[in-house]
Amino acid sequence: MAEPRSILITGASSGIGEALALAYADSGVSLALSGRDPERLEDVRAACVARGATARARVLDATDAAAMAAWLAVEEATAAPDLVIANAGISAGSGGGGESAEQARRIMAVNVDGAFNTVLPAIDHMKARRPDAHGRRGQIAIMSSLASFRGFPGAPAYCASKAAVRVWGEGLRGELHRYGIAVSVICPGYVRSRMTANNRFPMPFLMDAERAARIIRRGLERDRARIAFPWPMMALVWLLAALPPAATDRALRRLPKKE
Repeated sequence: MAEPRSILITGASSGIGEALALAYADSGVSLALSGRDPERLEDVRAACVARGATARARVLDATDAAAMAAWLAVEEATAAPDLVIANAGISAGSGGGGESAEQARRIMAVNVDGAFNTVLPAIDHMKARRPDAHGRRGQIAIMSSLASFRGFPGAPAYCASKAAVRVWGEGLRGELHRYGIAVSVICPGYVRSRMTANNRFPMPFLMDAERAARIIRRGLERDRARIAFPWPMMALVWLLAALPPAATDRALRRLPKKE
């Protein structure tokens, strides 16, 4: 696909979102960035500007549907995004006494409703555009996880939330093809970020956010339906998903739990 020149990224104040913003920042590129931490978000915006990009930052909670819709409308009028990356997300687990109802609902609200609040307005805007010479109207990327392929006792709500957006994105890809809107689902393994910083257990194949951003960018350029990495971890979770629960439940119950 053509290199996007106008990109909107949620959850851009840290982790993969920050790394993606910096990876795309270049002369002639317009970036619309959102996040919940004003200071970190402004630091990312300034770093993108230093690389030559035009960057605008908006402090937003992705669960606020009205605020998200209003922001996407402003960005559509300012510099219609070629690429929208629904990246905002949170993580927590069942360590320290189990997963509370409040925690589970918050994870689902941010990770699922936050993706809906980003992608649904973006779809409406893209559908209303005139297609380019190749019949394309835009591209959408939805951040899932390798944890979406099997429910892990250490983080049940997180796994469920990422499974929901993965399957939703896979369905949207086929549904939106006729409109010239490309959809990719991103399924990373362990990436060094604020989300993983408090993990007190081994994280196989842990990689830096900058490397993850390069992999994601390359996958989006190739219009990959699913951008899943690293491959050894991907193979492991696919095997776990393929095996009957009776063969894996006992082992998974022994895994360390995320705090």
